[in-house]
Amino acid sequence: MPDKNTGDRIEIRLAGEGGQGMILAGIILAEAAAIYDGKNAVQTQSYGPEARGGASKAEVIISEDEIDFPEVISADVLLVLSQEACDKFATNLKKTGVLIVDADQVGRIPVTSAIKLPITRLAVEATGKPITANVVALGVLVGLTEVVSPQAIEKAVMARAPKGTEELNRAALAAGFAAAQAIDSAQTGQHTAIVAHNLAHH
Repeated sequence: MPDKNTGDRIEIRLAGEGGQGMILAGIILAEAAAIYDGKNAVQTQSYGPEARGGASKAEVIISEDEIDFPEVISADVLLVLSQEACDKFATNLKKTGVLIVDADQVGRIPVTSAIKLPITRLAVEATGKPITANVVALGVLVGLTEVVSPQAIEKAVMARAPKGTEELNRAALAAGFAAAQAIDSAQTGQHTAIVAHNLAHH
């Protein structure tokens, strides 16, 4: 089947259990792209059978050009925080795609390569609150793939942070960036290059 993604269209899926904040993470990522980086972006979402518990996913399409189809065809980047989400969505990842998993939550990985980081644990270490895992995840994703600029994601996170939680969210984002930087540089360079190449050659 030919690759339907033309040129610079980057397709990102964020998935986890209801209550892990992946829908909000998708909204923040789309706002970072559209409001602060001046790109085109669309964001869609769906919940599992229960608001909390079932797998929920957010999809973000980022492009320099107009976006004619608003949903993920095959993901360039998949970030999952639960086993159920990994089982459900990992098969819809491009061959050259990047899979990022929460190493403590996801034991079985149905594809050959993945970036494994203890995202929820990093959130607890950085902020004392597991609920900030979605912001750590955004830091990891942006740090590894450069789909939006670090400045854009920080502004978007701050714009959405409830009053009084700005420093917590800033710490969570910094923990995500640091984790991305710490990953084997050869591996990171390869993944970053794939996504950056897609964005550059449109």
